[in-house]
Amino acid sequence: QVQPVESGGGLVPAGGSLGLSCAVSGSIFKSACLAWYRQAPGKQRELVATVTPSSSTDFADSVKGRFTIYRDSAKNMMYLQMNSLKLEDTALYYCNAKGIRFTFWGQGTQVTVSS
Repeated sequence: QVQPVESGGGLVPAGGSLGLSCAVSGSIFKSACLAWYRQAPGKQRELVATVTPSSSTDFADSVKGRFTIYRDSAKNMMYLQMNSLKLEDTALYYCNAKGIRFTFWGQGTQVTVSS
């Protein structure tokens, strides 16, 4: 299997924290740039954070300072730690694994932030 599988979504109060996990096939993990995207109702899918094979990271301005992305090569896992959650963080979150010749998407995990 090569399709990423994400987990960890749920209902969280504003100001709270939540961690998302993505299991990535070992056949592509080493070479893949990994990322989290999200899509809120009625909006385009947007890039949240990326982590390269060398563990360089980048974040959308809207989450910078609140979210952390990292990868664990021993487990073939990628994570998104979300802190200080806001109502506008509510979205379906997708794991993405991208190489020069491939792009794979997970099915998504729902994150809902309540007031």
